[in-house]
Amino acid sequence: MAGEVNILDRMVRAVDKVRERMMRAARALEAASVPYAVAGGNAVAAWVATVDETAVRNTRDVDILLARTDFERASQALAGAGFRHRHSAGLDMFLDGPEASPREALHVVFAAEHVRPDHSDVAPPVSAFRALPPGIRFLELEALVRMKLNGWRDKDRVHLRDLIDVGLLDRSFAARLPEPLAARLAELLDNPDG
Repeated sequence: MAGEVNILDRMVRAVDKVRERMMRAARALEAASVPYAVAGGNAVAAWVATVDETAVRNTRDVDILLARTDFERASQALAGAGFRHRHSAGLDMFLDGPEASPREALHVVFAAEHVRPDHSDVAPPVSAFRALPPGIRFLELEALVRMKLNGWRDKDRVHLRDLIDVGLLDRSFAARLPEPLAARLAELLDNPDG
């Protein structure tokens, strides 16, 4: 019918907006020489894509690992790319424009700090990245896995299962992890379907 929005177009646009937001932020931080690494679901998707692009899961936001000492420079660079800083409920984020919601944001994770007080590990250093084409810095696999095991939310377990499913995580990986992270990974490996 005329005037109706094509739902498939909206689905594609939603995915494209997240990827575009991630790439725009990465370009702005690179141009300002601010060290960063993409973390969270987008980093999981990038690692999964190195093995099987058909297994990539979409995510709705972008997590960026930054050093707290670089926060002001990052804020300036991101503002120049159209992002607006917001501090809410103890979290720093950069909304994608003046009318954007927190779902349309870059969420900041500070390197070498606890993401949440109950985490046994601090977030990795910002140097723990691997640049993947097209040159975006993604959190290296072991650091990403540790963060996901620390978080241990439903979505973290889903992301870990995605990495298991494509063969990036197996029992040998658990040997590199401290407790309780090794036990959590073993639990997922023993029951990959949840």
